[in-house]
Amino acid sequence: MIDVAALRALQSVAALGSLARAADELGFTASAVSQQIKRLERQVGMPVLAPAGRGVVLTPAGQAVVDGAPDVFQALERCAEAARSVADGEARGILRVVAFSTAVRGLLAPTLRPLSTRCPDLRVHVTEQDPDDALHSVEAGTADLALLHDADGLPASSPTSLTQRHLHTDLGDVVMRRNHPLARLERPLTSADLAGHAWVTSPPGTVCYQWFRRLVADVPEEPDVRHLVDDFASQIALVASGDVIALIPRLARPALGRGVVSRPLRRPPKRQVYAAWRRSAEASPAVHAVLGELASLAAPDGADAHGPIAALAGRQV
Repeated sequence: MIDVAALRALQSVAALGSLARAADELGFTASAVSQQIKRLERQVGMPVLAPAGRGVVLTPAGQAVVDGAPDVFQALERCAEAARSVADGEARGILRVVAFSTAVRGLLAPTLRPLSTRCPDLRVHVTEQDPDDALHSVEAGTADLALLHDADGLPASSPTSLTQRHLHTDLGDVVMRRNHPLARLERPLTSADLAGHAWVTSPPGTVCYQWFRRLVADVPEEPDVRHLVDDFASQIALVASGDVIALIPRLARPALGRGVVSRPLRRPPKRQVYAAWRRSAEASPAVHAVLGELASLAAPDGADAHGPIAALAGRQV
């Protein structure tokens, strides 16, 4: 019979392309993962990996094993869920959540205290991961729930083994000093309003820099970018100390100081935030407890500027 741990090791090697990277993800040494793969090869009676440059690739037999792995893991998870459903249906144990950084700050962190009150026997373990890695972690079984966004070209559909639910629409606002000329406008800002102003932006290659370039695409002159800073709290500090303005997603925005305000845009950049989990975990009380708490906090239409997320973070708008 195939060893489940060895099967999971092969699935990770197939997804990541090397024994070393799979070992890092699974929390083992490369030698331990190699031994698991060798054990699996003895169990199936033929090689499942072949060397390819500095990495490895699946053999046809290995590909066949990996193709069947999701069914195996889902069957095992259904067994575990069936056993748990015999009990009282309370959320308990450890739920492993992976999420991009601003979802950790803006969505997960505010849910943990009320969740611990409602479900005292549930422990949520959070790991920051980019959307592609988070999807893989849930599919491979090294995480139970993922928070994803679509701003990085995330595929429109998750793997068929996963369920995906829309949670929230995150919008970008312009942040400025309270005495800045744009702060006096009592309407949403347009790209024309932004012409001639100095900026602090996220560095090139980031989602927020892409947002910024699209926002100023219609402005005739090249924007005056004074600072490139990845940390949003640091961006706000530069806004507070000078004449620059910044474009910051609402989920990413820490509390604004007394001298700093934000203004909405007529056509704001936006990204959709989703939750994803394995279909085999549909009956999990822990998954549904976290989803329920997230749903009570998140605003699917992005209208959270004056809502619970802003209130919990103590933000000025």
